[in-house]
Amino acid sequence: MADTLSNIDPRDKAEILAQALPYIRRFHGKTLVIKYGGNAMTDPALQADFAEDVVLLKLVGMNPVVVHGGGPQIETALNRLGKKGEFVQGMRVTDAETMEVVEWVLAGEVQQDIVGLINQAGGKAVGLTGRDGGMIRAQKLRMLDAKDPSIEHDVGQVGDIVSIDPSVVKALQDDAFIPVVSPIGFGEHNESYNINADVVASKLAIVLGAEKLVLLTNTPGVLNKAGELLTDLSAREIDALFADGTISGGMLPKISGALEAAKSGVHAVHIIDGRVPHALLLEILTDQAFGTMIRSH
Repeated sequence: MADTLSNIDPRDKAEILAQALPYIRRFHGKTLVIKYGGNAMTDPALQADFAEDVVLLKLVGMNPVVVHGGGPQIETALNRLGKKGEFVQGMRVTDAETMEVVEWVLAGEVQQDIVGLINQAGGKAVGLTGRDGGMIRAQKLRMLDAKDPSIEHDVGQVGDIVSIDPSVVKALQDDAFIPVVSPIGFGEHNESYNINADVVASKLAIVLGAEKLVLLTNTPGVLNKAGELLTDLSAREIDALFADGTISGGMLPKISGALEAAKSGVHAVHIIDGRVPHALLLEILTDQAFGTMIRSH
């Protein structure tokens, strides 16, 4: 951001900063849940932008909570072991060996990279999984076939969230830390579950009473059949997009979770393009609409 601002006339710079003031005031003290994934997570320049954005939001009095995915990194690790990733209706099939890989990639490598980037940018990030503080209780996901509900797919140790206890996240927030959450839950027999990160972000936003849920993706937002961006969607419009197949594959859990969050009291849900530098700041601190906003009605 500093590089970009250095080329701007000081008066224009002051105007840009002044325009952010109403948003800073409106969201001061509010919780923002941010799902971090896609290119923003794998491109070094975008990684640095994201870390700066999160730290800035914390410094101006907001409470960002980061939930991350790690699909490409898991895929790379599985390939090194000679395993091929398999997906059913947008969910990764997770046998016991794959679950081990998921845990060490997400809760180890990926989480610690994000924590390091945020700390380097001047923040105080703390990594958590769903086990920490008993945060995410899960059970095996029963996945019914989208076309024929009488068929059930076995996707292994993929979890369905039973409950979220956000007390550990709240304790960290109150203490000026930025929580970074890996989407791993635990079952009643202490077994681990791989949970879709979009689903974790959506449910966490609901239980925290978040002001906003922001999902960073590799697309400009939700697109119609002609590939045009839909900037504003209601629950009814989304149901129609599900029905006619416009929303499919990996977008299914993302939009389902976003819709549930919007219906459950999260004031605004945004699906934004993580390939845009500082997309997060642009979404929260300007009136420029980036991506798709989802409303409950």
